[in-house]
Amino acid sequence: MSAKRLIWLDSLRLIAGLSMVALHSTADPNGQAWPDYETAERIAPLILRAVVYIARTELFLIISVFLLIMALDRRPRSYLDTLKEQVRRLLLPFSFWTVFYAFYGLIKANAFGYAPSAWASLMSPSEWLGFFLLGDVKYHMHFLPTLFGLLLFYPLFRLAQKFPILGLSIIGFLVIRRELDTFLYAHFWQSEHLPYLLRMVKILTYAGYGMFAGAMVGIWQRGEAGVLRQWFPFVVFLAGLLFLMKLTATWKSIELGRWVFEDTAGYWADFLMPALLFAGCLTIGYRSWPSTLSKLAPYSFGIYLCHPIFLDLCEIALRGANYSPIYQVFSKISLALVGTSIFVNLLSKNRFFAWTIGLGPLPSIGLQKHRIKESHR
Repeated sequence: MSAKRLIWLDSLRLIAGLSMVALHSTADPNGQAWPDYETAERIAPLILRAVVYIARTELFLIISVFLLIMALDRRPRSYLDTLKEQVRRLLLPFSFWTVFYAFYGLIKANAFGYAPSAWASLMSPSEWLGFFLLGDVKYHMHFLPTLFGLLLFYPLFRLAQKFPILGLSIIGFLVIRRELDTFLYAHFWQSEHLPYLLRMVKILTYAGYGMFAGAMVGIWQRGEAGVLRQWFPFVVFLAGLLFLMKLTATWKSIELGRWVFEDTAGYWADFLMPALLFAGCLTIGYRSWPSTLSKLAPYSFGIYLCHPIFLDLCEIALRGANYSPIYQVFSKISLALVGTSIFVNLLSKNRFFAWTIGLGPLPSIGLQKHRIKESHR
């Protein structure tokens, strides 16, 4: 395929970032399915959640692996050099935002009356261990350590690039994950080790997304526009069926006022839809896409990292107000999206903090490069 910039991929990056804002806005301030409201009032926000859930964090994983493999094809490097680069790209920003959110969370904790427990968490070494190893300092931070763990296996994903049929192994990996998670919850429910065991299983079985991404690279590099186009109707049809399955799980959440994680149909819809969304866009990637999307896509990482700052402020402002769930949802989406976009844009222009959202070099690295340039004058 063409070596030009893949605008369809930039579009997916932007979709993934924006969907996280909408996704986290569709839950109540406690992250639940609006249990304190009438069933009819839960319909609109949870249906909206079902739609935006199509582009959940697993889409970011697929995009990241796809981009890494493409980058390695253009500029081969050793395994260790690749991991060092990922440490700088992922774990350094992760560390910065982990410390930030650990203390920023006190604002919401104070507003909602759980400040003592929030302060206790900050004084607990075990909590800080979870912050850095699990990313549980905030509901979205788990993505970065999970992605880094997944990238440890990238040589396997390159095998799928050569043999795209291996991309179907994503189904087997998800079967294994469901079985192992069921076992762990049944036998380690009261154990403090449960979150770490679950994360280990998640990283190992999410290798299925890496295999899928590797297969997509192989298909993209070998495919012809006409052949790829023929697959688009089938992908859309399959995605439609999965979405119907997702709606059955969503309806249960609407009725019960809680998330039904145990629903089998919902499980498969949730975890396969990001892969189908990626595959669907790939099949029409040869089409003309608006170039503006490529200009906006680099901000998606910052939107993902920073949107909880403004969601917290929105939830504090709405606290105690007798508004319907869907009014609260759209208020949070609009205000958080505007606030996050402005904030990320300002960060991107700051040479000291642009690196925290992946849009600039570390200050020390930038200074070092400046000195090298000066020495060659």
